[in-house]
Amino acid sequence: MRADIEVTAPTRYALPLQTAARLPSVSILDAFEARLDRLVNGAFARAFTAEVQPIEIAAALHREMDDRAAVIDKARTITPNVFHLDLSSRDFERLTVFVDALRAELNGVTTEYAKNQGYVLVGPPEVYFAEDADLDVGVFRVRSQARPAPGAPVAAGTPRLVFADGREVPLVSTVTRLGRGTEVNVHIDDAGASRTHCEIVLGSPVKIRDLGSTNGTFVNGQRITEFEAIDGTRLTIGTTTLTLRTD
Repeated sequence: MRADIEVTAPTRYALPLQTAARLPSVSILDAFEARLDRLVNGAFARAFTAEVQPIEIAAALHREMDDRAAVIDKARTITPNVFHLDLSSRDFERLTVFVDALRAELNGVTTEYAKNQGYVLVGPPEVYFAEDADLDVGVFRVRSQARPAPGAPVAAGTPRLVFADGREVPLVSTVTRLGRGTEVNVHIDDAGASRTHCEIVLGSPVKIRDLGSTNGTFVNGQRITEFEAIDGTRLTIGTTTLTLRTD
C-alpha cells in the first residue's frame, strides 16, 4: 500500500493578531516592518489598522520556529522552514493585494531569524497563505514543517525516517507523532494505522513508543510498547515500513 507523507505541526494556537506577543527579535521585526512600508508606500499601515498586522505574522513565525526547534547535537538545532498561514476570509482578501511582497519579506525575515538564533534550516524558507472561512477576522493559524528543497537530500546526521520508496522525512521535533489522523506530525496513509499510532522521541537514546494503537507498533519485526532505537531501526505501521537514520 502506498504511503503518502504529510509532515505538519499540530495546530497549537490561533492568535488574535492585535495581541500577538512580540518576541525578543525586536530589531529584526522592526526592520521587516520598515521594509514592507517602503515597498508599498505605507499601504500596510492603512490597510491593516484593525485586522492583520504583518509584523505580528512575522512574530508568530518566530514563535513557531522556537516552539518546534529540535536540538540534534551541540552544533545543530533544526527548525521548520515551511509555514502555512490560515486566515479569515476578510483578512485573506486584504492580504492578496500584497501577498508577493509579504511572502518575500517573510521568507527573508525567517532566514535572518534562523541565523540569529543559530538554527539550521533543511531547505529554503517558504510561506503560504490560505483562506479559512471558519476563522474570525484578526485571528490566524500557523502550521509548519521541515522540508528539504525538491531533490535535495536531507543533511547527513539529521535524524530522519526513510520510506521504502526512498523518501526521507527529517525529524525536527523532540517528539514526532505518526498515524493516520490529522493531528500528527507524520501522516501515514495506511488502513492498518491508528489515528495517533506511535511517537519517536529524540534523545540519547532515541525512543519509539506505541500510543495504544489498535494493530500495534512493530520494530525490527517485533511488537513493542517502547523501544530504544539506533541507526537502521525498522519501524512498521500496518503495512508501511520506515527506517530510522541518525548517521
